[in-house]
Amino acid sequence: MTARAVVSVALSLALGGAVHAAGATTEHASTQGAVHYDRLPSLRGLLPRPEDFSSGQAHPARRIPFLVQKGNLGDGALQTSAVLNALPAAGAGVEGIGEGFSGPQGAFTVHYAPPDTVGAVGATQYVQVVNDALAVFDKSSKAVVYGPVPTSTLWQGFGGGCEANNDGDSVVVYDQIAQRWVVSQFSVSTTPYLQCVAVSATSDATGAWYRYSFSYGSDFPDYPKMGVWPDAYYETFNMFGNTFQGAKLCAYDRSAMLNGQPATQQCFQLSASYGGVLPSDLDGSTLPPAGSPNYMMNFTSNALNLWRFHVDWSTPGNTTLSGPINIPVAGFSAGCSGGGTCIPQSGTRNKLDSLADRLMFRLAYRNFGDHESLVLNHTVLAGSGKGNPTQNNYTGIRWYEIRNPSGTPVVYQQSTYAPDSTYRWMGSIAMDKLGDMALGYSASSSNIHPAIRYTGREVGDPLDTMQTEQTILAGTGSQTGSLDRWGDYSAMTVDPVDDCTFWYTTEYLVNDGSFNWHTRIASFKFPSCQ
Repeated sequence: MTARAVVSVALSLALGGAVHAAGATTEHASTQGAVHYDRLPSLRGLLPRPEDFSSGQAHPARRIPFLVQKGNLGDGALQTSAVLNALPAAGAGVEGIGEGFSGPQGAFTVHYAPPDTVGAVGATQYVQVVNDALAVFDKSSKAVVYGPVPTSTLWQGFGGGCEANNDGDSVVVYDQIAQRWVVSQFSVSTTPYLQCVAVSATSDATGAWYRYSFSYGSDFPDYPKMGVWPDAYYETFNMFGNTFQGAKLCAYDRSAMLNGQPATQQCFQLSASYGGVLPSDLDGSTLPPAGSPNYMMNFTSNALNLWRFHVDWSTPGNTTLSGPINIPVAGFSAGCSGGGTCIPQSGTRNKLDSLADRLMFRLAYRNFGDHESLVLNHTVLAGSGKGNPTQNNYTGIRWYEIRNPSGTPVVYQQSTYAPDSTYRWMGSIAMDKLGDMALGYSASSSNIHPAIRYTGREVGDPLDTMQTEQTILAGTGSQTGSLDRWGDYSAMTVDPVDDCTFWYTTEYLVNDGSFNWHTRIASFKFPSCQ
């Protein structure tokens, strides 16, 4: 079965230039049932199997060869000083999965790099997933209640590649509409290449799960990212054969998966001109307007692209993808000359990967009633534009708030956060119920080890500005040896109970070395949000 793709019409942007459809999608969506599905009665009853861990593996970087500005193009939105408001202190937080971490299921040993640190907060628990392991924390006490176990433990007894291969690139999100957890990771050690998706049967991540596998044949589904939406769980990939094939945009049947029923996926394959696309992920208790498509975005030269993916499960022929709508933004150059390795560290000549060729997880969506907002970020070259014309070789975090994604999208605010020559990268951004923002990231230079920091803004602050940054943890080690990968992502999420508290997780090092990463989990909120 196929679905039609709709070409978006030209639009005009009231602020700062035209918005138009560039290279609009013409491919048809494919519809395919899950390869296999079943129900896991309880995760609590499963013990980790040592053979599910492998050792000493570095995941290769698969670059996205689409055009972005490189070199010393001046940054058109550089914020070189911070608003003097005092950010709320997060403290040092608690230790997450990493070297020396242990829990009820035993101790963890690092087997992969980078960690692909991601986490999500639910009603009573916090779930963290790294490249090959999972742990569940009690939200109030921060105690580990389950784990660490190989992520593939979720698929014990399932059979096939999802059970046999603990390959990583995992993501966890919390579906606060249904109060369920969703965990996905790929199986790429054997073919067919699969995406393994598990949906908890309740809000307890240690209880029962509904499990699914979806096939992508012989095409490698790299860098999967998921978003929760009322009509589907949306997942995006960078597809590789012998060469880069383009982004693949998929929708999984959320309603069926919440009930453990047979489920299908509907996917659009974009051309090799597009990669690094993120699906929007719902925050807050106010749902998108009825029938709203999922909004998907990536960036290109001095612009963002936006797609609208509307899925119809009853009549797949009515499923549509429109876009991309090209949204001009302030000029920028991708960090590290197009997304490569240039991040310095104290005490070593080894540089770290910026991964500046793509947007960073998540594309957070919120409906405020009188407007809809999307917030997103990526790593750019900082310092060569206004403000610091003589300093042009460090990176900063470019962030945006996009409003009115269902109509004429507007860049409501944007800036590049780079208050000094420290390199900042690997960001994640979210927004609370008032419209306050929090932006977490890694920070490093030739004078400091990689650290965990964050900034943010309150809704009443001047537009296009972030406040003075805070440090969650100052790293005490640098990554050495042959490893240059860092991240590949981090996660800033919002507590669904108070819709105020931000939870952030990412990696750091205690000592110099390879395959010895740690992760941290910290939380904070603005005092005005109650």
